[in-house]
Amino acid sequence: MADIVPFESGPVQGLLHRPTNPLGDAVVLTHGAGADCRSPLLVAVAASLADAGMLVLRYDLPFRRTRPHGPPFPAGASRDRHGLREAAHSLRTLAARRIILGGHSYGGRQASMLMAEDPSVADALLLLSYPLHPPKKLHDVRTGHLHALHLPTMFVHGSSDPFGTMEEMENALKLIPGPTVLVPIEKAGHDLLKGRFDIARLVIEPLKGMIANQPDP
Repeated sequence: MADIVPFESGPVQGLLHRPTNPLGDAVVLTHGAGADCRSPLLVAVAASLADAGMLVLRYDLPFRRTRPHGPPFPAGASRDRHGLREAAHSLRTLAARRIILGGHSYGGRQASMLMAEDPSVADALLLLSYPLHPPKKLHDVRTGHLHALHLPTMFVHGSSDPFGTMEEMENALKLIPGPTVLVPIEKAGHDLLKGRFDIARLVIEPLKGMIANQPDP
């Protein structure tokens, strides 16, 4: 079982999962608009990643550090992306081979937008419940930046997620020029069953396969 310790490096704060048998890869994992880094989904995913040998930082976005409750303000999204950049840089200093930038819902969306802006930040993306559109607002799609994603990207999506059907997700993935993997979680909504599914088999194994051919930075 991995050690979990508080982590602080400048403005970057979170909880660090240190694997017993590290492989050298590291993951920045952040939360959605209504949660923080202690959400059950992030805890479960981080534990499974660490069991697989990855160093994992569960990271609170800047908006959550300034507002303990409530959603982020749209005007602060660029600050959240800058925070993700700093978190990724902090893990690079721990001699990680490859950095995977990931997050749930809003956090994943900001991670993907950051990678569209600056591909040097990380080597792969792990997007949990990507919010393709607000519930019942099918035409308000958030796909404008997807054409700029050239890195390997894994989407983990619930079959009952109101933020996007599986068919809508499949169509969105066609916009991405880089390698993609879509992992459906049956009977799951936007919270992905709070991590109560076989994360190791459904997510970790294909994630490791997706990045296996990526060169070390």
